[in-house]
Amino acid sequence: MNRPGSPARPPVRAVIFDAGNTLLRMNYAIIAEHLGTRGCATSPAQVEEAELRARVRLDPHLAPGAASTESTVTHGRYLRYLLENLAITDDGEIDAIARWRRGFNRPVGLWNRADPEALGAIRRVREAGLVAGVISNSNGSVRAILEETGLAAQLDFIIDSSVVGVEKPDPRIFHLGLREAGVAAAQAVYVGDLYSVDVLGARAAGLDGILLDPGGFWAPRDCRLARGLGEAVRLALG
Repeated sequence: MNRPGSPARPPVRAVIFDAGNTLLRMNYAIIAEHLGTRGCATSPAQVEEAELRARVRLDPHLAPGAASTESTVTHGRYLRYLLENLAITDDGEIDAIARWRRGFNRPVGLWNRADPEALGAIRRVREAGLVAGVISNSNGSVRAILEETGLAAQLDFIIDSSVVGVEKPDPRIFHLGLREAGVAAAQAVYVGDLYSVDVLGARAAGLDGILLDPGGFWAPRDCRLARGLGEAVRLALG
């Protein structure tokens, strides 16, 4: 995106994706199933909407220099916001669900489904002759998840914050991605789901950022927004 008064950017040579809530989706169905066992009847679609709203509410707490996305505090706040959107507000109940979440499918957790548009989006990037990669704040498991979902084979590189020792929005992790891609910052676009972490982090490193907004819940932002990965890639390719 060329903001008003900014010079024209050169042609895009790389599209780099976030993993969780971007190429990988939270397992909304298993959350709905667990909540049902606790007396809260809800559907995967309702959980999904609650999560989409929760990430927008969480975003101000993740401004550059603020809390880590992988911290216990951030995960706890994120889950609380999700559950409050489903009218679950009792502290004891939230704590019990948090314990279940921490023990579920370790170390992968709840992000164990490929987004339905992920494979097609990556392939479109590759077919256009561009580099496709991942930069993810993760606990060291992102490569394994991408392999299990069949996405890793389509990617040129995967960077996991726990492996390299630095996480978004720190520009250094984006610089590592640019080095892997072999392109200049102005030739790369980053696609992610959090404004403060993904768009502002990418921008600080010189990349353009596209914000995923599947539910249309983000207020107008000074960046391009996409309802899905297919649209994000179309925007990236111009």
